Amino acid sequence: MGGFVYLFFGSCKDVTVGPTAIMSAMVSKYVSGYSADFAVLAAFLSGLVELGMGILHLGFLVEFISMPVISGFTTAAALQIAAGQMKSLFGLDGKSGNYFSESLYNFVINFKSMKVWDPILGFLTIGILLLLKNIGQGCSRTDGLAKQLRWFVSLARNAVVVITGMIIAYTLKVSTGTEPLILICDIGSGLPKIEPPPFSTTVGNETYTFSDIISVLGPQSIVLPLVAILESVAIAKAFAVGKPVDATQEMMALGMCNIVGSFTKSMPITGSFTRTAINNASGVQTPAGGVFTGFLILLALSLLTSTFYFIPKASLAGLIITAMFSMIDFVIFGRLWRNSKSELFLLLITMSFSLSIGLEYGIVAGIVVNAAILLYTVSRPSVKITTILCEKGEYLSICLPDKLSYCAAEHVRRKVLQASQDVRNAAIVIDGSNVKKIDSTVASNLMCVVQDIDKAGRKVLFMNFPNSIV
Repeated sequence: MGGFVYLFFGSCKDVTVGPTAIMSAMVSKYVSGYSADFAVLAAFLSGLVELGMGILHLGFLVEFISMPVISGFTTAAALQIAAGQMKSLFGLDGKSGNYFSESLYNFVINFKSMKVWDPILGFLTIGILLLLKNIGQGCSRTDGLAKQLRWFVSLARNAVVVITGMIIAYTLKVSTGTEPLILICDIGSGLPKIEPPPFSTTVGNETYTFSDIISVLGPQSIVLPLVAILESVAIAKAFAVGKPVDATQEMMALGMCNIVGSFTKSMPITGSFTRTAINNASGVQTPAGGVFTGFLILLALSLLTSTFYFIPKASLAGLIITAMFSMIDFVIFGRLWRNSKSELFLLLITMSFSLSIGLEYGIVAGIVVNAAILLYTVSRPSVKITTILCEKGEYLSICLPDKLSYCAAEHVRRKVLQASQDVRNAAIVIDGSNVKKIDSTVASNLMCVVQDIDKAGRKVLFMNFPNSIV
């Protein structure tokens, strides 16, 4: 339903809304541990939060999440999703795991159960994907016939490897009468019923009320709409080609997509980078491209689900792992190491928390640490102190920065007092030529400093302060 709803509320022609790997990773633990109803209700609640934020024009909040936090979260999500696919890639027994560390642990303890054909097909899939990606380099749909064909095959490489895997699995089934590859097997056909999202559900013999489901989702689930908004807005900006992106409108569009989708049994959805990139490369001019995608999905659900039986899990695992590593921005690590180690620390904090205790906790940790760094910077502004000699004697110039907030009051006070003690016989001039805004707390502290220095028989002069501040 996302493509149909986004047509009316979305603002970016290229964005395709639907399930994504990151959102799937964040809700999978509810589905595997309980039931799909938890994911459907999460979609409805996420939609309400997103729509509410859009109505309140809170799009500016996205700007407070820095690129290192986003990059650290995306990198951790890619690694976690890739680790979760190791079970299917090698055909292992047991569970894949909900966290990166859990997935690695399960991979190690179940490694002896590895099948023969699954890793062969999985790594073959990865190799074909990389080859087809390189074949399309430098080609576009406006080139000659040969380059157009290369461009099209490269663009459709995901479908190519899945269909190839299906053919191999079917051939092995027919020729040997067995299934040496682990397959997707039966997928329910038909369209989902249109009905309200489940506010209560039964798992096994236990009934979960609405409050029980909320308790299971937990306070960390508030991160779901935040991550969805981040993904969608970041993708819209990436493909806007310099045009402004209305984050508030995107919030409202995403909220409506999730609310309407929850009535058709949808999990939480957001903008998909891969599908959006294909839309852009295909020359889509309006959000109606999502409607075409939606009709194809409806057709597949109605008529083609029986053919999905022969899709090997190893092919899907290889496809997902390849896509995940393309999400990792390897360049940013070197750039931050050379230019801003504090931001590199922020990226690594976000990554480490995301990989160790969960993606939702990782992004919260990144935002909190980022806010702490920002507050520390605001509370410790640069105060330039210069000793100047002239004909009439020596004086101390203390040049204040352009903005001074209340959290910087004590810092500025200490700086002025320290400077007055270092140079005892000089007059003190507090230069406000750079000051554009000053907090009343800072002003009160400065006056207290002046009184303290006056008691010691020293002169304090204020110079070049704007009339609005005076």
